[in-house]
Amino acid sequence: MDDLAALKHATEAALAAASDLRAWDAVRVGVLGKNGSLTGLLKALGQVPAEQRRERGAAVNRLRDELADLVEARRAALEAAALEARLAAERADVTLPPPAIPAGSIHPISRTIEEMTAIFGAMGFTVGEGPDIETDWHNFSALNIPGHHPARADHDTFYLPGTRDGRPLVLRTHTSNVQIITLLTQEPPFRVIAPGRTYRADHDATHSPMFHQCEGIVVDRDITLAHLKGCLVDFLRAYFAQPDLKVRFRASYFPFTEPSMEVDIGWNRRTGEIGAGGDWLEILGSGMVHPRVLANCGLDPREWQGFAFGMGVERVAMLKHGIADLRPFYESDLRWLRHYGFSALAPAMLHEGL
Repeated sequence: MDDLAALKHATEAALAAASDLRAWDAVRVGVLGKNGSLTGLLKALGQVPAEQRRERGAAVNRLRDELADLVEARRAALEAAALEARLAAERADVTLPPPAIPAGSIHPISRTIEEMTAIFGAMGFTVGEGPDIETDWHNFSALNIPGHHPARADHDTFYLPGTRDGRPLVLRTHTSNVQIITLLTQEPPFRVIAPGRTYRADHDATHSPMFHQCEGIVVDRDITLAHLKGCLVDFLRAYFAQPDLKVRFRASYFPFTEPSMEVDIGWNRRTGEIGAGGDWLEILGSGMVHPRVLANCGLDPREWQGFAFGMGVERVAMLKHGIADLRPFYESDLRWLRHYGFSALAPAMLHEGL
């Protein structure tokens, strides 16, 4: 039985030398594992003469129990020592002044809305607001969106129980409801932007079921496409702080504008740099307010004209600040917020001409 005593002694020495749980686990596997020393002794019992096998088996089983107890005791001791060291490292001296804590910062969405408001405010726009829960008439019908339009399907829109004024309720899919409220409640001429939350049934790296939009509307006499183009070109060049930013307008279709246009800016597809390279990146939608929208709100389209536009707040923020994924905007990760957040005292990075 000398080999059993030697194995016990060697195991005790190896466990005593193990200074952390990784070294302890190596000893455990080397002794009690599938190919461990003790397991080899158990497998060799079949080769022991029959008259000695009973005594040998009992001794090996006793050693197995003893070694298992030694291994477990050493694990408990190492874990207790690790906990003690951690507690010692984390101990705070309450008599010392508190450590410096990073100050809070402004969220990129809030800063982007501030910048948009400042730019459009310099152009004479005011900020309009409206409810997040809206009737389908304000959200769709008044905007000349027909009942069969895909945007009205429940796989894209969050419908809510109940009605208001006999009309179904939805979580607004855009801030265009503020345009309708403005047309119904204000006498033209006016210039209004509507930043705020919107909701759609979509979620991935570039879409969120809740996101932010900034829409705008101008209504006056003799409004033309030239006014629309001048307004949006000035905004984009100011927001991206590039006075010579290339801007392109492409014909498109939206039910609430006619004609409708997508707006692109110069972009480098390979590097993602705004204003560089020979590529184009779609940035927002726009167009002249459809005569039916004006008529739906009680305005004579022969007397009043206007233009409207809309863009995603997160989208332009991601482009300006090099943020690749939409989801961290809402995950409350302090590391992300400290990296992309803004000091409350830092001025907005706007074009100096404004």
